[in-house]
Amino acid sequence: MSGVQIRLAALLLRDHYGEIVEKVGTYLIKHGARPLRLIAQENAVKLDQVRKALCVLIQHNIVKFAVNKRGFVEYQADVKKVLLHTRYPKYIYCAKTLYGDAGEIIVEELLQNGQMLMSAAVRRVTERLNEAIEDNQKIEESYVRGKFIDLINTHFLQRVASPPADTGSSQPPVPNLVINEQDLYKIPVCMTVGGSSLQTQKRKRSVDEGSDNPRKRQRTDSTMSEDLEAAPDDGIYWSVNYDRFHQHIRDQIIIESVAVRVDKIAAEVVRTMLRMSEVTTDPKATLTTPISSHEIFHALPKELKLPRQTFDQYLKLLNDDRSEFISKNSESGGGMYVINIYKAIKTQCTAHVESVIQERFGSKCYRIFRLLLLKKHLEQKQVEEFAMIPAKEAKELLYRMFSDHIVALQEIPRTPDHAPSRTIYLFSVNLNEVSRMLLERCYKAQTNMIARREHDNDENKRLLEKSLKVEAISASLQNSGANADQAAEVEEMITPAERVQLNKLKNTFKKLEQTELQLDETVFILNSFVDMVV
Repeated sequence: MSGVQIRLAALLLRDHYGEIVEKVGTYLIKHGARPLRLIAQENAVKLDQVRKALCVLIQHNIVKFAVNKRGFVEYQADVKKVLLHTRYPKYIYCAKTLYGDAGEIIVEELLQNGQMLMSAAVRRVTERLNEAIEDNQKIEESYVRGKFIDLINTHFLQRVASPPADTGSSQPPVPNLVINEQDLYKIPVCMTVGGSSLQTQKRKRSVDEGSDNPRKRQRTDSTMSEDLEAAPDDGIYWSVNYDRFHQHIRDQIIIESVAVRVDKIAAEVVRTMLRMSEVTTDPKATLTTPISSHEIFHALPKELKLPRQTFDQYLKLLNDDRSEFISKNSESGGGMYVINIYKAIKTQCTAHVESVIQERFGSKCYRIFRLLLLKKHLEQKQVEEFAMIPAKEAKELLYRMFSDHIVALQEIPRTPDHAPSRTIYLFSVNLNEVSRMLLERCYKAQTNMIARREHDNDENKRLLEKSLKVEAISASLQNSGANADQAAEVEEMITPAERVQLNKLKNTFKKLEQTELQLDETVFILNSFVDMVV
């Protein structure tokens, strides 16, 4: 954990949760596990405010707590969970692509609230969908509940650790939150699509009976409030499974890479293999589970209409490809094939690093870098010969890259005295170290973009507030059926110079948002490779 990561985490916490949560979260990230009173004392924050801030961080799965040896409760923050906030739009887009608007809003609600009951999330999503529909159509809770269950079955959502069931003995003052691995994706019986809970039945009967007279309607309101307090799935909270989303994003990157290297049909073959192994393969595994060629062929989309002979040729082509994305594991079942996730991610990481070097240092440094990746270790004279670059220029480029920690230098002495004249100097590339260095620079770039956006917001705060006020007045006039002259008069409240400034700000914010999303893709690939190497 570096200072750049801490700075970025602090900006993200302040942007999403406010200054007090930022202060508490940043302190825990910097100093590790700390008790409640020490956090309040060292940050000069009231105890109640620290409690509320910790509740927010625990609710969003950023902070965990445990009892230390002395009996104090200590709180510890996870900086990686904070840095994932930049990827929230990607998660929501993935859910929309796979499960439509209902899946999108479910994931959005869970990301905003950290963890929720299934019943509460389904009710809230249904309300939002019905509010957005202009026609008289109505979406039922059973439809949204079905999408929620689909997200659980595909492991995009998982249960949150909860206190153990009450066994009758005295409960400890600090709950020990545990969750069995087999229960992570277990759906409560009362919340299945076909099932109907006792509380739901009561609520339906109460509504039907209470529609006749005021007294029954009054009793219905009290009954409904009691039912809402006692949810059928009370105590079973759900949150977003970040690893599963990362697995899906990674798979999409691999599929796009195969489409570029071979063609779209080969990409469909790889997509089918990844889809068949997505639930059975650990998100952090370097190899997928072996799949027979017969299973792959029968699982291909029917609209592809790929003959068996052509399919076998594509498998052979992918197996013989230099990238080694796909390899044959055994000959049983017509051939068992696996996808090498590590080599696929390494290829993507190498491509990103090479792109950075070409943009920053030029084509000749790019040529030297690829040469060192291919040959592993080379002397300066060998670099000059293989890269076909003059000696003086090759020396200058090599030492420029060495000073920027792009290439590494290893000394191999021929004699015990380490005399320079009798020492071999070998240049090489440590892709892991280069990826870590570029990852830090990406974090720094993200920090600078967030700081720039906050600066522009502060500098133009009055103008932005005025624009929001004018938009609100125009919307209210439009809803009330005002004429065009009144709307034009409201629009004239913003002068032409202010309108030019507003357009400039909108373009700036749009570019910053697009850059953040593109940069996050680079961060994801570099981070995936670094985690696999570790």
